[in-house]
Amino acid sequence: MLRRLYKDQPESFAFTAANLEWAKGQISKYPEGRQASAVIPLLWRAQEQEGWLSRPAIEYVAGLLGMAYIRVLEVATFYFMFQLQPVGSVANIQICGTTSCMICGAEDLIAVCKELIAPTPHTVSADGKFSWEEVECMGACANAPMAQIGKDYYEDLTPEVLRGLIARFSAGEVPVPGPQNGRYSSEPLGNLTSLADYRGTGATYNGSVQRAVDIGETVKRIDGTEVPLETPWLGDGGKAVSQLPGAPGAVSAPQEAPPAVAAVAAKGLPEAAGGALAKGKPEFEPAPEVLGVKPQSLEAAREGGPDDLKLILGIGPKLEELCHQLGFYHFDQIAEWTEAEVAWVDDNLEGFKGRVTRDRWVAQAKVLAAGGSVEEAEKVGRGEDAK
Repeated sequence: MLRRLYKDQPESFAFTAANLEWAKGQISKYPEGRQASAVIPLLWRAQEQEGWLSRPAIEYVAGLLGMAYIRVLEVATFYFMFQLQPVGSVANIQICGTTSCMICGAEDLIAVCKELIAPTPHTVSADGKFSWEEVECMGACANAPMAQIGKDYYEDLTPEVLRGLIARFSAGEVPVPGPQNGRYSSEPLGNLTSLADYRGTGATYNGSVQRAVDIGETVKRIDGTEVPLETPWLGDGGKAVSQLPGAPGAVSAPQEAPPAVAAVAAKGLPEAAGGALAKGKPEFEPAPEVLGVKPQSLEAAREGGPDDLKLILGIGPKLEELCHQLGFYHFDQIAEWTEAEVAWVDDNLEGFKGRVTRDRWVAQAKVLAAGGSVEEAEKVGRGEDAK
């Protein structure tokens, strides 16, 4: 399925103060220079805050992590967990349409979504509460057909059961997830012939469903205004707390950041993220200059003329011309680029964004600048040196 950004985009995005502190904590988990490892949790929190993942949100996360925008966009467009268009205020219903579910009736479930929500996927219902889409296998094949609604799996579905679930969600309920036909987990429909005591303590629900029941509100978004910074919905002692204002144990404001989060300052963050994080300001407006640091350039090639940059695997005549326009003429220039400088070049190669990282220009340039052969450089560019 082709996944593209939505045609109508908001003008800007910024984390709430609580979510920004949470993001700092996530970034602090990784060694300096490895902040990009936090890209998935940060994108997820941005989606939770906004409801879906907009281009400004993707650019914002790229700026926080000092990554080229194209790299973050690749992550956002690859995973179905990221919604690239507005979704229903209550839930987005993801119907598994892969083999097991398709054979067991997924098309009938899709027909229900078309009838009750919208005729086409990625379309918000008239009341604004729901949206739906067909997705690839979500790994609950033994309980087919199934759907993910909010953050939980609803399995062993029939058209009638799905209709009832949608009606209950619409009325403000949160139905118990998991198998909807009485199964405990994914045991055979004809009952067990071995390991009959698998329930162990006799729990009413399997582990996943029990966790969802304890939380109680698994379609609620973590919007960064009223939930703890670390573990949403859970209060002292790990017990679930209500998020409804005024309810016993309700969390009405972000809790104080834990010491590990509060200690994060500019040192552990890429310079590309700007001074906003260092100064504790939640505002952040991504701009082209924010994505990395521009490498030192030359007004013209040195005496003797430019190097043949086309010897770098992945650079053709047009890319070589673009490099010259940016002031890059020689292998030793490229060989000295830092990670932040690579991010800048990757984002400023109009029409070729991301090529520096993809084709490992810096590693190739180091070989060529040291007098190595084109074959050796190409081997590095293909990653064969790591084998």
